[in-house]
Amino acid sequence: MLRANRLKTVGVLLTAAFSIYVLLDSFVIERRSVTVTDDAEACFIEQTAEPVQEDVCLVPTAASIDNDAPEETAISLPAGAQTIGSYDDGKIAITLYTFRYADTQVYAADVALSSAQYLKTAFADSTYGRNVTDKTSEIAREADAVLAVNGDYYGARQSGYVIRNGVLYRDSASESEMLLIRTDGSFEIVSASAASAEELLSGGAWQVLCFGPGLVEDGEIAVEEGEEVGHAKASNPRTAIGMLNEGHYLFLVSDGRTGESEGLSLSELGELMAAMGCREAYNLDGGGSSTMVFLGEVVNNPTTNGKRISERSVSDIVYVG
Repeated sequence: MLRANRLKTVGVLLTAAFSIYVLLDSFVIERRSVTVTDDAEACFIEQTAEPVQEDVCLVPTAASIDNDAPEETAISLPAGAQTIGSYDDGKIAITLYTFRYADTQVYAADVALSSAQYLKTAFADSTYGRNVTDKTSEIAREADAVLAVNGDYYGARQSGYVIRNGVLYRDSASESEMLLIRTDGSFEIVSASAASAEELLSGGAWQVLCFGPGLVEDGEIAVEEGEEVGHAKASNPRTAIGMLNEGHYLFLVSDGRTGESEGLSLSELGELMAAMGCREAYNLDGGGSSTMVFLGEVVNNPTTNGKRISERSVSDIVYVG
């Protein structure tokens, strides 16, 4: 009987230890797979015949990143919108606004680019891996970003295509809708069943982000009232990116979870992105991750629980620079 009790105790301890390890492996222990280098990026930008690093650039693309000057398309601003910043270097033009919408403080960046190559992504610590994280502002600083928002937090999941700056890092599919950004600057909401990661890359994928859902497709709101991500609350801080046309984009972040700012539902976010003129729009990681950085400064009020305003560390950003 004593031996049986000891064996039972050992079994319980082993099970507990394994459970703790799984949690640590999922959310704490760093797994650094690839450090991003200029050579890795060159497999796309320089259109080389063979991958520079076979474990990084699985399928180099021959598509050009050059993009014609964007068409003139005016963004539609909600009443009371105020301009809080601007930037223009002849290739990148950004106007930053803030306004109230559905009892929520919203920050929106109207972005016009002369080429899709200025719409970029970056990993925390310039490293693709698991549980490698940093604040959005720090990743933006390292990337010399003019404007940045948090990305899709790919590192919190083991599936979902990861194509960044024309380089394929992960080709395992997930059920989530993905945002495909092509080298011509166009956006499309796609499913993993539509094409493999290699097919997307060879077809001109510049970025593929996997969080979702798609908010606007072909100018129509694509989310229904009450639809949410997993078990998320109905009103949250949000991050979204949208395309008015090739070369003209909208970056949007909303505050939430505080007495001053309720937060947006997905349907409210979709309605707002469509009303502002987006033909395509996509939901990125939200909640405590939602952060916008402009010229080195955090412009919104990121919070995880509403009790403290502070940035959450994330695995990646989407930026202009």
